[in-house]
Amino acid sequence: QDTPLTPVDLNVVIKLLEDSGSKDLEKEQLKILKKVVKCFENGLPLKDLSQIIEILNLCAEKMNQQEAFAEPLCELIKLFGLPFQKKKLSDEVSYSMVVSKSIAQLGYLMRVPSSQVRIQICKCVVSFYNTELPRKLLSGYQPTSANYKIQMAELGGLAETLVLSLAVVENQLSEKLWVLKALQHLSSSGVNCRLMMKAQAASRLCLYLNGVDPSEQLVFRSSEILWNLLENTSKEEVVNQLSSLECVHALKEVFVDLLMHGFRHYDRQLRNDFLVIATLLAENPAAPMIESGFAKLLIVLATFTEVKIPNPLVKGLKLTHSYEDFELKKLLFNVIRVFSKDPRAIQLLSENDVIPALLYYVKPNKKPGFNDWSAAQYEELQLHAIAILASVAPLLVDKYLSCQANTLLLVFLQWCIGQDPYFGQGNSFHGTGGRGNTFAQMRYSLRVLRSVVSLYDDAVNLNLFDQGAIIQLLDILKYATNKSKEKEEAILLEIQSDVLFILSALCENDVHRKELFSHEGVDILIPFIQMDPKKLHSGLGHSCLLFSALDCLWSCVIGCYIAEDYFLEKQGIFLLLDLLASKQKNLCNVILGILVEFCDNPKTTLHISTWRGEKDQTAANLLIQLWRQEELELGVKRDQYGRIVDVKKPIASTFQKQQEVIPVPANCPSFAIMEISENIRAKLYLLLRKLGFENLPGLSVKDVVTLAIIQHYIDFKVGEVWNELCAEIKEEFRPVTSDEEALKVILEASEDTGRMVAALQTEVLESQHHQEIKEEEETYTKVR
Repeated sequence: QDTPLTPVDLNVVIKLLEDSGSKDLEKEQLKILKKVVKCFENGLPLKDLSQIIEILNLCAEKMNQQEAFAEPLCELIKLFGLPFQKKKLSDEVSYSMVVSKSIAQLGYLMRVPSSQVRIQICKCVVSFYNTELPRKLLSGYQPTSANYKIQMAELGGLAETLVLSLAVVENQLSEKLWVLKALQHLSSSGVNCRLMMKAQAASRLCLYLNGVDPSEQLVFRSSEILWNLLENTSKEEVVNQLSSLECVHALKEVFVDLLMHGFRHYDRQLRNDFLVIATLLAENPAAPMIESGFAKLLIVLATFTEVKIPNPLVKGLKLTHSYEDFELKKLLFNVIRVFSKDPRAIQLLSENDVIPALLYYVKPNKKPGFNDWSAAQYEELQLHAIAILASVAPLLVDKYLSCQANTLLLVFLQWCIGQDPYFGQGNSFHGTGGRGNTFAQMRYSLRVLRSVVSLYDDAVNLNLFDQGAIIQLLDILKYATNKSKEKEEAILLEIQSDVLFILSALCENDVHRKELFSHEGVDILIPFIQMDPKKLHSGLGHSCLLFSALDCLWSCVIGCYIAEDYFLEKQGIFLLLDLLASKQKNLCNVILGILVEFCDNPKTTLHISTWRGEKDQTAANLLIQLWRQEELELGVKRDQYGRIVDVKKPIASTFQKQQEVIPVPANCPSFAIMEISENIRAKLYLLLRKLGFENLPGLSVKDVVTLAIIQHYIDFKVGEVWNELCAEIKEEFRPVTSDEEALKVILEASEDTGRMVAALQTEVLESQHHQEIKEEEETYTKVR
């Protein structure tokens, strides 16, 4: 229903309010203000906003001496809660600056020393988020769009002003709660959250958390705003604001209060929310979590139900089997994971029996549930605890060993591959891939073993070996391999990769352990090396599995003649060469390294020479092809026939030639030396040297030309080092005449080697050319 706008001359109102004097004038001013409120009771037109704000400011000034102006001021502020009125569609854009400044002015009115006015301002801000239209509409006007005032509040920076106003209402609970309610609505926007952060909203809110509040709204609204700040702005910035000692103490106190005295569902949810915020703080090294005692409290809470050691910090506390307490337990486990990354917290983890608490879960799941948890909940806690153990165990090795952790894990793994019927729930993040089986338990138990053996600590590895770990790990590997044949899953491939890594760490540099691994271990390794190269890009983890198998071969077989001979009997060298022939760039370096190491066994060379690939390819031909491919990628200059072009730097890569002379200390390797380990040419040279450079079968003329370069690889590399040495000397000082002559002779000798090889290559090519002509003439004669 349209109603006509009763005209009021706002300029007259302003002029009247600017006057001051008698009691009669005050009555006249209050009367005209009521008339203004009545005139705009259905909404303020955009064109009148600037004058209305001027009237508001005049009323606010008068309130300092005349409290009678509080009511009309509140009534005028209430009008800002109604939708603004526009005549044209373009008015929203045209008046945007005026409107944003008007709404910002509402925030500045929080300085008025009146509880009534402050609360009305907050109510007005909350009403911005009420999209209901007024029952009556002004004739000739339309209400602005639903989100218009929200957008203008963002433009005017109202949120920042309201955060700053918290200091004004600090000791007035009702006003403070209304400000928080307004900020709660405003913080739903990313723009407002960024404005609030400029006013240090996070730290201000945190410091007010523990104020007296019978309604309990203070903690609830503050936590909601903090969450919105975390979601809508930079998490790091929020955490930095909360990282003062005062803020951490405040968070600790509110958390403890909710933990000890919060019995409602709502209290427990709020407690968990604050624990998540505490976890984010724990991830910040600058946050004084240890100094405030918060870290110790959280660690004790995480372990007190498992270790059963009385602690005054948790006296009288009992967790129920409610969903919120279950979430609390998981969050506390996660806090331990976070603290495990902080070197300062390691002492706390040790003192508060974290290792024994986590090992409590390393036992077979024979009952439907433990400690009132359901079977699914217990499994989730179990997997989470074992996953955390993988992070903590390497930090507390002595504690780990004193708790017989290796024994417990091996017994648990034996149960995992045993015949006991167990059907995992597989509901949680950690249970992925473990539904209806024990794969998830195996995965995380092996991760723990992997984390401790990767320390290469003799005490840990000896303890594992004494427990019979090598034989048991081979059994687990066979079990996982057989299961993988039924259905290939990422979790099974990960289990196999981890077992292979653990075996590598245990057997490395110990011949006795390699002998124990030898026959059974080689039989298991062979199928991995026979893997179809196409599977390497499946995304399931075949690539990682193959690398783990090759690493295991290097660590568990090489260096033990019994294991090496058995691997040769099983035609393992042929399989490695087959894999090398697939020319997978990321595999070549590892396979060549293994072959070089194997060549210390006198039987290996015969196996390499005997191998034949596709189209009767020989090993020598394959190795030379790889050399050419490597030089092409390095940008080494060769002519169309593969001959040396630059006799001064015959094997230098493009990158190597671009390097400037940088003098380095004598104990630092130069670029020419470092380059050896960065490509596969040195390994190819060593293998061909083992095979012998003479009378290699299956080589083309192009191969022979390349072989001439390979044969002198060491000579060329020595020449590169001398070139570097000369360049460095000339950078630093001028050598004496005798030294200069000696260097000149050495460099000339290196260049002579290059010329000699180039000449040999030319001779080979010419010989081939003459041979081709001779064969052509013989064929022609035969035809004639």
